Amino acid sequence: MKLEEKEEVTLDAVDMKRPRNGEIWDFELDMPMADGGAGVILGLDGGTTSTVCICMPLIPFSHSQPESLPILARAVAGCSNHNSVGETAARETLEQVMADALSKCGSKRSSVRAVCLAVSGVNHPTDQQRILGWLRDIFPSNVRLYVQNDAVAALASGTMGKLHGCVLIAGTGTIAYGFTDDGKEARAAGAGPVLGDWGSGYGIAAQALTAVVKAHDGRGQDTMLTSSILKTLGLSSADELIGWTYADPSWARIAALVPVVVSCAEAGDEVANKILLDSVQELASSVKAVVERLALCGKDGKGAFPLVMVGGVLEANRRWDIGKEVVNCISKHFPGVLPIRPKVEPAVGAAWLAWNFFMKECHREICRS
Repeated sequence: MKLEEKEEVTLDAVDMKRPRNGEIWDFELDMPMADGGAGVILGLDGGTTSTVCICMPLIPFSHSQPESLPILARAVAGCSNHNSVGETAARETLEQVMADALSKCGSKRSSVRAVCLAVSGVNHPTDQQRILGWLRDIFPSNVRLYVQNDAVAALASGTMGKLHGCVLIAGTGTIAYGFTDDGKEARAAGAGPVLGDWGSGYGIAAQALTAVVKAHDGRGQDTMLTSSILKTLGLSSADELIGWTYADPSWARIAALVPVVVSCAEAGDEVANKILLDSVQELASSVKAVVERLALCGKDGKGAFPLVMVGGVLEANRRWDIGKEVVNCISKHFPGVLPIRPKVEPAVGAAWLAWNFFMKECHREICRS
């Protein structure tokens, strides 16, 4: 047996602790020993709605051609935000999606060289350290581990792995996050629905539900939202909305009503239109706060900077284009804004980050030796 193989057996048998739900990794028992090649990297994007894991080979590749990236496998699981589902469920989801990706491409944990996990709910260094602890229980000690907020991977998906500029995510939740070339960072919003992420899908839909209840009570303006939402949910009366809402008040379930709000606004409903206009202002103000704190626009306020736009709320497939309106609003303050709609998903951005972080660390180690 070669020396490299002996070291790998040691890593497999000793260094990779068997998690509580160890059956997730049982597929490795039937796999042949790794061949000692370049290895693979994992990039994870974990949000409130879903978690995606991308597996890529640790080889040089062109960042400038995202459509031809050497993706080995892609796996999808549920929510991995520990604030939404709890730590145990979040950890199990992360383990499962990584195991699925490795299994699909015929790799095992001893083949992994770097992992970048970008997940919503990472809002403080203590969140990073806790999740790093989870990952260290799973992977060999030689694996480079990086934990970021999911907004960081979304930014990287539009800048080809470079952490510079601002990203605006507006899906179930919303956040604006920015980086300068020298590593300074800032964020705005992203505090969840209770603390007022009103530009998010949840915020838009929650305001629509509130408008329906107010109209039913006689406290608000009549709106097309009433008939449209009731039809969508299969309800016969606005009174039933209370039971429907609190039967399962999950953020994603509420946010799924955004297309109804957009349709009503496109049909000329004043209430729906105002909800969307307010959401545009909320989203634009988040970006404005980040850009000003980091001076991304330069001293004169006219400098160019990338604005990566991610999330279902910002998709440009409707006449009432929320993303376009947000850009128009931001352009009035920062004429140098360069809107980018990524060609790859945030999980690929996370894999790019893992690759870049790994290469930089290796370069530093070579320089020190």
